[in-house]
Amino acid sequence: MRSVSTDFSWVFGSAVINEKLQIDSLDYLQRVGMHFMIRGEVTASIKGLRKDFRTRQFEHNLLYSPEPEEKLKVERQPEIRVFALTFMKDRFIQLAHHNGPVLERFGENVENNRPVYPDQIHKMTPRMMQVIDEVQNCHFTGGLKKLFLQSKAIELLALQCEQFELDGTARPEKMSLIRSDEERIRYARDLLLANSQQPLSLGELSRQAGLNEFKLKSGFRKVFNNTVFGYLSEHRLEEAQRMIRQGNMSFTEIADDLGYSSLQHFSNAFRKKFNCSPREFQSK
Repeated sequence: MRSVSTDFSWVFGSAVINEKLQIDSLDYLQRVGMHFMIRGEVTASIKGLRKDFRTRQFEHNLLYSPEPEEKLKVERQPEIRVFALTFMKDRFIQLAHHNGPVLERFGENVENNRPVYPDQIHKMTPRMMQVIDEVQNCHFTGGLKKLFLQSKAIELLALQCEQFELDGTARPEKMSLIRSDEERIRYARDLLLANSQQPLSLGELSRQAGLNEFKLKSGFRKVFNNTVFGYLSEHRLEEAQRMIRQGNMSFTEIADDLGYSSLQHFSNAFRKKFNCSPREFQSK
């Protein structure tokens, strides 16, 4: 069984193996693969990864390599049954953003063409088996089937990453920023603040700083422990406090100077941050 969309593809297959096999393949589509071994075992050698991966019955993995070459070694066995789900690179990166520490680091590695692989074997859970069964027995057709399969693909990815996070040992190594990237992140911060009244979009900020958007967003959290626009919001409100203390501007002038769309918007943001209105803060 095979199901394909522009974002991901499902493959389910079974075979009787009467002799030892080696299967060579090339994949230039830059996909992230998830494999669930229902029965039997397979050993994969993927160029760019430092070791072979053997997946046995009721085990699963998640792999990515920027290299297209892959070799599969299959020993003689009564039957193999495998269920595979592959995400296109861009879609995987999109899903990875802001969706947990393990998945986010996987996404950063994929974005930067670094290999991704867990460092130990993981057993399939009963819920994973149930999702796979639901996919194989899907009764929907047309657009509803596509919607259903998309939801199950994301659920399987979530189940895998939840297990990786709970395990703690399967996390990809956290990549530290190189000095030049950190300098670009700090330059992006300066650009952000210099244009605080009319903030640059993430795309424009990334372009001017010489970074891709994923690295800008993940790097901002590493350097400043905040999102790009979360940092801008914090800066605006701290500036608002300073201006109110100085006492030489009205609240409307402060809101306008800091780039808020209205006095009400400014007051709401101020109260949410400091648990009091600008006027209450001034009276203190």
